[in-house]
Amino acid sequence: MPAKIKKNKLEIEYTYDFELLGVRTSLKGYKLAWHLNKILKTNLVKQQDLVVHFKKGLIGSHDHYAHRTPLNELHLFKNRPQDSENAIPELVPEFPHFDFILMTQSEETLSGNRLQEYLRGIPSIELVALIPLTSLKSKDNFIF
Repeated sequence: MPAKIKKNKLEIEYTYDFELLGVRTSLKGYKLAWHLNKILKTNLVKQQDLVVHFKKGLIGSHDHYAHRTPLNELHLFKNRPQDSENAIPELVPEFPHFDFILMTQSEETLSGNRLQEYLRGIPSIELVALIPLTSLKSKDNFIF
């Protein structure tokens, strides 16, 4: 009789040192990135798509724009995947009504509230809201 193999499970605790903002707009990603670059004086540039592996073998590919400095990171993601016909969930499935997700990591004082005020100045943006990380199950999609 073969010996039973004991399995160990590795558990990792992540620190979520970022904020997420949900954005509802009719703008295309490149146009929203242009507006953000203009009002925030950043340089959001199109990156390789963010590929997320969901349960049941589903893979979602999401548009991704990024701006990095030594003290700040700003990422803009399209919430809906490019291939949305195959029942692939949104990047943040808890908030499917958002078109884009803005992720900020900052050592400076650009808080989510101030960023919301800037975004509300863009005429084509219908809604901007801070997404609470405490109850968000999909926050692991932003660890890369």
